[in-house]
Amino acid sequence: MAMARHHGGWIILASVVAALMLTIVVLPAWVAPFRPEWTAMVLIYWCLALPHRVSVGYAWLAGLCVDVLRGALLGQHALGFAVAAYLAVKLHQRIRVFPLWQQALSVMVLVALEQLLVLWVQGMIGQAHQGWDYWLPSLASGLLWPWVFLFLRRLRRHFRVS
Repeated sequence: MAMARHHGGWIILASVVAALMLTIVVLPAWVAPFRPEWTAMVLIYWCLALPHRVSVGYAWLAGLCVDVLRGALLGQHALGFAVAAYLAVKLHQRIRVFPLWQQALSVMVLVALEQLLVLWVQGMIGQAHQGWDYWLPSLASGLLWPWVFLFLRRLRRHFRVS
């Protein structure tokens, strides 16, 4: 049995690092509540495209990086990303055949679930966020999903990431 050769691992890593950098970019106050969950979207894309390479462990490590970058309780984003990645990998065959607008809705739900888990952890330690604006990043992520998807798919095809 011949072993499959994987290509383009550095593209996956570079896209996650770019998403981490977009996570900490300073935005004007009026735009900040709409900041999409870049890292979650990039991880969901790779979990859908290459579930055998990017899965829960990758998401957990990326979540720990987000926790460090945001100065959050270590593990709260890691838990949310890991659960979202698990569901993305588990449902990847269904979600991949959806039209782009249905994929965007699925991504919005996965990001909202990640945010719900983070909110749950924050509530347990007494730092729960108040207000509806907490959910705006999941809405923004769903709206931006088509462009993120098309960009990452083009990148994956150009560099033959497998």
